[in-house]
Amino acid sequence: MLKIITIAEIITAILLTASILLQNRGAGLSGAFGGNFGGYYTKRGMEKFLFFLSTFLSSLFIILAIASVAVS
Repeated sequence: MLKIITIAEIITAILLTASILLQNRGAGLSGAFGGNFGGYYTKRGMEKFLFFLSTFLSSLFIILAIASVAVS
């Protein structure tokens, strides 16, 4: 059982890392030259999906970490 939880934790960690890296805030050098919007906007489309996916995967990772401690 511990082996299955460990494998699921590794897969979740990889997917969580990928979903965080795919989120783009546009915080490059454009902010230094006045290209930063700085206002409020709503998340739409893929950005909203990646946000909710990151939230779900982080919650799943925490649950799997607690489960691995409880099993061992």
